[in-house]
Amino acid sequence: MITIQEAKTKKELTEYIKFPFTLYKDNEFWVPPLIADELEAFDKTKNPAFENAEAYFYIAYKDGKIAGRVTAIINWAEVNDQQKRKVRFGWFDVINDIEVTKALLEKVYELGRKNNLEYVEGPMGFSNLDKVGVLTEGFDQLGTMITWYNHPYYATHFEQLGYVVEKEYIESKFPFSNVKPEFFQKASEVIKKRYELTPLNFTSTKEVMPYADKMFDLFNESYAKLSSFVAISETQKAYFKKKYIGFINPEYIKFIEDKDKNIIAFGIVMPSFSKALQKAKGKLFPFGIFHLLSARKNSKDMIFYLIGIHPEYQNKAVTAVIFNEYYNTFKEKGVEYCFRTPELSDNHAIHNIWKHFDPKVHCRRKTFRKDL
Repeated sequence: MITIQEAKTKKELTEYIKFPFTLYKDNEFWVPPLIADELEAFDKTKNPAFENAEAYFYIAYKDGKIAGRVTAIINWAEVNDQQKRKVRFGWFDVINDIEVTKALLEKVYELGRKNNLEYVEGPMGFSNLDKVGVLTEGFDQLGTMITWYNHPYYATHFEQLGYVVEKEYIESKFPFSNVKPEFFQKASEVIKKRYELTPLNFTSTKEVMPYADKMFDLFNESYAKLSSFVAISETQKAYFKKKYIGFINPEYIKFIEDKDKNIIAFGIVMPSFSKALQKAKGKLFPFGIFHLLSARKNSKDMIFYLIGIHPEYQNKAVTAVIFNEYYNTFKEKGVEYCFRTPELSDNHAIHNIWKHFDPKVHCRRKTFRKDL
């Protein structure tokens, strides 16, 4: 017998968060989240995503044991401003039982129909800065802290329930030894001189903070044309500054200024925390924090999280300037591997800027859609 229960209390939400720890126990490729971070993300009083979104957290039980979970989400900015009448689902995990999957997704359909929405899409989070997509290739690859891992049968369940692919994302990697500076060093000098640009490098978080709001504004401008993009609000800016900027190595944050001191491009790279998170097992204390701090200082794997370029400077080779700055930093730090986060498979412009590094696609993921 399958029953569905909404998780509302801290105890229930903790059970919701901990389910994948059981589902992926002893899986060497799954990267666990920090339980406290997940609880904060689901807290309507703390996460500013709930300014524009509503979400409901459901746990499935089969024969008295937890068998799956899902979050049903409506991003009202997406529905009202973009006229995309969509109900989202995310944080989806399930045992290999399609009846459990069906029962969980029925709760998502209920929310969509209740609000006269037209279709469902997922897995995806509250907004563009959350995790996205179900893994369809790369099950033998170590996950990252900004992607979901899942068993191969997830996509099969969606297909059997009548879902179709909505978007495909790719993740790629390349060894730092593939990076040949001759492809961008000369171009970097030419571009800086032609457009009167100045790279900004940092050694402390204190130096970064005065530029953070400008960076988020530029993020909104540079990503505005992407599918399902929802702009970051002022409250979210303050939240992300407080929560994340201080934890990112300042030397891995790069800004490019024009002659009028406007930020026209930025890059954010993070060291890989995957192995540290596996050792932490969902908890910062007593020892998890030390594993994370060690990774922050010593990891030789780097994840390109975000690159943003003002629309007026796109297609003007400004990425050569960004790459040159990262090359100098990575060489000094002894970086060995570079990873790219999920990018839309049809975003050929972004793929093209990496071509000289000969990246290899190691993971693919998709979101699935079904009309209500």
